[in-house]
Amino acid sequence: MSDHPQFVLLNGQHTSLVVDCSNKTPAILYFGKKLSSKTTYDMMKQLSTRQEAKCSVVVEAPISLSPLMGEGFTGAPGIEVFDNNIAWSIGGTLTSVTQPSANEAIFECIDSLRNLSVKHHLTLDPHSDVLSATTQLTNLGNDSVNVNWCAAPTIPMPLHIDQIMSFEGRWSNEFQRKSFDMFLGSFVRENRKGKTSHDNFPGMVMHNKLTHEQGGECYGFHLGWSGNHKMRAELLAEGRSYAQLGELLMPGELALAPNESYTSPTLYTAYSNQGFSGLSHHFHQFVRQSLITNKVRQKPRPVHYNTWEGIYFDHDVAVLQSLATQAADIGAERFVLDDGWFKGRRGDFAGLGDWTVDREIYPDGLQPLIDHVNNVGMEFGLWFEPEMVNPDSDLYRNHPEWALQTAGNEQLKFRKQLVLDMTNPAVTDYLFNAINDILVEYPQIVYIKWDMNRDLNHAGNLAGKPAVHQQTLAAYALIERLKQAHTHVEIESCSSGGARVDYGVLRYTDRVWTSDSNDALDRLTIQRGCSFFFPAEVMGAHVGPRDCHITGRNISIAMRAAVAFFGHMGIEMDPRELTDDERQQLQQIIQLHKQHRQLIHSGKLVRLNSDGDSINFGIVNDNQSQGLFAYNSVKETQRTNPPKYHFAGLDADKDYTLSLVWPAGFSFYSQSILSVIENQTFSGEALMTFGMQLPITFPQTSLIFELNQVK
Repeated sequence: MSDHPQFVLLNGQHTSLVVDCSNKTPAILYFGKKLSSKTTYDMMKQLSTRQEAKCSVVVEAPISLSPLMGEGFTGAPGIEVFDNNIAWSIGGTLTSVTQPSANEAIFECIDSLRNLSVKHHLTLDPHSDVLSATTQLTNLGNDSVNVNWCAAPTIPMPLHIDQIMSFEGRWSNEFQRKSFDMFLGSFVRENRKGKTSHDNFPGMVMHNKLTHEQGGECYGFHLGWSGNHKMRAELLAEGRSYAQLGELLMPGELALAPNESYTSPTLYTAYSNQGFSGLSHHFHQFVRQSLITNKVRQKPRPVHYNTWEGIYFDHDVAVLQSLATQAADIGAERFVLDDGWFKGRRGDFAGLGDWTVDREIYPDGLQPLIDHVNNVGMEFGLWFEPEMVNPDSDLYRNHPEWALQTAGNEQLKFRKQLVLDMTNPAVTDYLFNAINDILVEYPQIVYIKWDMNRDLNHAGNLAGKPAVHQQTLAAYALIERLKQAHTHVEIESCSSGGARVDYGVLRYTDRVWTSDSNDALDRLTIQRGCSFFFPAEVMGAHVGPRDCHITGRNISIAMRAAVAFFGHMGIEMDPRELTDDERQQLQQIIQLHKQHRQLIHSGKLVRLNSDGDSINFGIVNDNQSQGLFAYNSVKETQRTNPPKYHFAGLDADKDYTLSLVWPAGFSFYSQSILSVIENQTFSGEALMTFGMQLPITFPQTSLIFELNQVK
């Protein structure tokens, strides 16, 4: 009889996790709605009894935390290793269970024949109900062991969860959602681009056909990792299903020397029986409590002015000072000088790697611009792309061997730049010193926009080995090293927009650039998809130019501003293009954002189910006394009048005053509902159950409503 417990229970506020330790290896017996004391482990074990099926093994191989071929598992193994002997058929036996706290447990299995240890570390956050899970593989032997795959813990799914929602896309169109039926076999998404990627976000949601935004069961999965990854959802022939996520390793990328360990990226997963919005609430709470630093959390998120779509590479100190003055007058609180400030940088064809101020453009350095920005009341931020190098640069001419490459394979052209080999300490030391020198010379720099604009196509280091795993860890380490040296500096993760948006990089940074598209219609779907895992305050959202530089669409300032209003708001345009009316509208909504940003950046997001014509959502505070709700008309309604707007997330027993706060001075060709509801009182029950008739608007119109509890 083993001395470890037969079952381990972890409880959150709304969720229970039960791990069955009574077999050879640990497996999740239950993960879902919080259980009462009436339900015992023995009950669940008995109710899980499965019969020997015809033409099958007598006892099915378990879907353990790491299902293994050595256990006879014929689905996807959680671990794949090999050496010159028999390591490929790793088995293992549970030898210890430890619980450092009431909400975490560590399970260790040892295969004494193959000298391998597997540890699974599970933590169910008591506040957010998010489960964090890792797998650690350790070589206890005297010979090296090659690792092909070591997934984070595998999560079995209830049989009624039969839908998969994936998050896909492309550059400037990230976080597009697609749901489809599970099928016999595996849904697999793989990313080999060396960064989180635009097209294969490392996250998915599993649900059933009845689940919607405000109701039904669903499970969310996200791998907190900024390199290559692999996701699998598999339905086995016997009817069982599971989710499995992990780092995608290149051939020969990982070999464990004696006593060496590998720990998988953390899998973050959550359960909700309150629909997709309830699931997002769990993830948002986790980000706010566990990933955003106290320093950043306690400070209002400054409204940005970013120079990129305003001037691109056309830098001139006097012009920039004028833009700063205008941006401050509009209401911006942080000025971010984007690409084009450093030596030889007149376009994207040269200069990357030479991180010194270009004295031809800035003869007196950056100080005159920084002083002006500070004098008009804004903080100063600066753009870097540290991981890249242009062949046309002093750095590359001096150190061509510092670029990732593979012998015999010609470098692929990609935005006229190559990737630096961050696995080489000389490279990261150079980068640290170069960026540190700028931050020391200009201590008023309080923000870095950290960009990464190409894939890692030939990810080989100086030793000729695959490098994505170590490259990713080196990028994290460099960011952390700089932040420790300059604790006042915040850092944004950007990768041509949303190609490096994940919980891995968010542990080291403070904001993500959600997408390079500032098109308001694009942004509605992009931000909606991103909001499944990320709260508003970390999602950069800017008011772009009148004519979008990516789509060419012309969208009113009122709608562009209303869409950016619900993120970490900013402006990214040449303010000289603004008419007096547009400038006034932008000033008004930025002031409105500042009045409400504490709610926007801390409240509970409630996405409303879409009718295909509009994209609607709200933010409600903790005690349900205040809310902001957006109606975003995307295309003309199918009927002569649009449908009713059913608010959500309110207290049915409370009364609320209702008012339209955006756009200001909105007018209609005929009397609408807006003329009779302004500052009137309605019960939460009426607003949610009966709903509000919407006015007839032109397509591409955004309305923002404010609700306040009647005291």
